[in-house]
Amino acid sequence: MRKFSPEYLRRTREGMWDDSRDALQDLSLPDRSRVLDVGCGTGELSRVLDAETPGEVVCLDADPELLRVAREAADLPTVVGDATRLPFPDDTFDLVVCQALLVNLPRPTDAIESFTRASSDLVAAVEPDNAAVGVDSTVSAEVALERSVRESYMAGVQTDVALGDRLPDIFESVGLCDVRTRRYFHRKLIEPPYDDAALEDAARKANGTGLAAHETELRRTLSDDEYDALRRDWREMGRTVVEQMQDERYRRAEVVPFDVVVGRVPE
Repeated sequence: MRKFSPEYLRRTREGMWDDSRDALQDLSLPDRSRVLDVGCGTGELSRVLDAETPGEVVCLDADPELLRVAREAADLPTVVGDATRLPFPDDTFDLVVCQALLVNLPRPTDAIESFTRASSDLVAAVEPDNAAVGVDSTVSAEVALERSVRESYMAGVQTDVALGDRLPDIFESVGLCDVRTRRYFHRKLIEPPYDDAALEDAARKANGTGLAAHETELRRTLSDDEYDALRRDWREMGRTVVEQMQDERYRRAEVVPFDVVVGRVPE
């Protein structure tokens, strides 16, 4: 399982579900009495669940530091635990759900089996399809570079970061029934006036920090010369982003598709 910083989770999940929660309809949140958010990270989905259900929401993550941030932000009960070996008796919850977790696990089926044991009713997963991410930018080099980095990263990462339409098959393979799927598009727009997060992201491009966060995965598929060239081009692109921001000309739009898959535990 890869580890992520609170800052990374904030950048990638900021604004999710603010525009629409229609894709969560099959979770039947108004009818839930006890919900477990597995791999909750800093609690972005936990807060949405808490707002939409009258029941109790419990946050679980393997990283105590992320749980501390989630607890401070949402004031919900937190538990340190492994997604593949949930520390709860059978049927403790009537919904066990995760967001952007399975794409980081080497064996996502193990997690869904654990979810199924701990739930008396529904199991759900909200997972990004990273192969279908769309980016548009006023810096033309950014579009091509991000596509190149994404393809190399997906080839070098050791988990399936584009589960996509394979999720329903995983649900059915562990015995879940009435499996339903909806798609949610997480749209992120950067335009003037720029907030602190946008300025920080631009600085991370210009100094190469953002790319370096994925160096291990990229070097699995790129030679040293290829990685060095990519890093050089990436930083040059970042400097152009900063320059356009100074003139308030920079605009960037990104769309990340998420599959929301829900299955029912058989009686």
